[in-house]
Amino acid sequence: MLNCYTKTSSNQTIPIISIIADQFNTWLSSQSINIKNWITVTNFIAKPETYCLIPDATGGLAQVLIGIKNAEDFWPFGMLPTALPKNIYRIENITDKNILNRAAIAWGLGAYQFTRYKQPSKTIAELFLSDNHNQAFIENTVNAVYLVRNLTNTPTEDMGPAELAHAAVELAKHHNAAIVQIIGDDLLKNNYPTIHAVGRASPRVPRLIDLRWGDMSHPKITLVGKGVCFDSGGLDLKTASGMLLMKKDMAGAAHALGLAQMIMQANLPVRLRVLIPAVENVVAGNAYKPGDIIRTRKGITVEVGNTDAEGRMIVCDALTEAASENPKLIIDFTTLTGAARVAVGTEISAMFTDHEELAQQLQQHGVQEQDPVWRLPLYAPYRKLIDTPYADMNNSGNSPYAGAITAGLFLKEFVPAEIPWVHLDFMGWNISARPGRPEGGEAMSIRAVFSYLATTYK
Repeated sequence: MLNCYTKTSSNQTIPIISIIADQFNTWLSSQSINIKNWITVTNFIAKPETYCLIPDATGGLAQVLIGIKNAEDFWPFGMLPTALPKNIYRIENITDKNILNRAAIAWGLGAYQFTRYKQPSKTIAELFLSDNHNQAFIENTVNAVYLVRNLTNTPTEDMGPAELAHAAVELAKHHNAAIVQIIGDDLLKNNYPTIHAVGRASPRVPRLIDLRWGDMSHPKITLVGKGVCFDSGGLDLKTASGMLLMKKDMAGAAHALGLAQMIMQANLPVRLRVLIPAVENVVAGNAYKPGDIIRTRKGITVEVGNTDAEGRMIVCDALTEAASENPKLIIDFTTLTGAARVAVGTEISAMFTDHEELAQQLQQHGVQEQDPVWRLPLYAPYRKLIDTPYADMNNSGNSPYAGAITAGLFLKEFVPAEIPWVHLDFMGWNISARPGRPEGGEAMSIRAVFSYLATTYK
């Protein structure tokens, strides 16, 4: 069990009372004179994401009050594990089991600290998980998000293609999944030319990671994760500031592994496949170059308009392989374009799909889990923006506009229309801390996708 939870109860467990802001006065009117006086002295008004410690007659901690926006607002619980004195706490007044579980998840996510290179800086308070909690679901979710965060936060020196593959191998071992890798020049022998082209300049050789799990009789779900372990931009070199967060350019791969862990741990009745093209996009004499034309695994020729549009280059070969088995669903996870962040900001995943019902359901699950996805269009007339006279497509649009859409249209060429496909393009990083979501690497959309999968495949 994670150190932020306990199943051990005692008479000393401290209750946490959540108060909806606009119901605060009604709640306060029913309290004792001592509590009313303390609330007045501390100026607590139950503003969302604020809390108040209520003492007992001896000066000990009697209860904790926390302000929330409405009955579905569970994220404020994520601020408590590192803010409260070290002790055991219980959530007192939430009866809806779904909200109770999400509040416990927020607690666990707020307890996260990245400790690979420094000692923990905060003590962690424990939350008592009662029989009303779904402990397996809570811990599965929190552990998966921790996996995504840990992989994304790790700098490239310790998270190159081989190390990313090692994480996938360890995950496969734990869940008795099969895993193979196609490495280096074997990518050319096995017809993955774009993955090889992007990664060949690095001494840390590129590879395709291929994980399989589940009963052959179950519906096949295939996840693809962009694994650019560092992106210098290649010969179209990024600025120094533009490279500072490029250790996170493998966050798509981390998301695919995190969601895979959730699926396998929950033993969903699906046949899972995970494909991760893992590369470093760096500069050397053999780096792929602007103007090069590369024939992809599907046979489509791509002119390199910009070596910094490398993500779609490696994902396209993985999508071709994913589609070759005609799965029930393909989902790719990518930190693909800055244009997506301009469109929806850093806290929402941009979602692209031509499958209407699938889009609606994923968006509904995103709202339910407060793990938002927002649909952007695969607007067909913009396909001309990646036309070139020299090849079937250019990997970079010829306009400064609609960059996230043209990237999605590029990838769409590699998935047959009859296969349900979702492309997710996100930041994968919290640029500032929020309750339950500390600054740094972040899992975006996988809770929404898992909720959809768990509802659809029972």
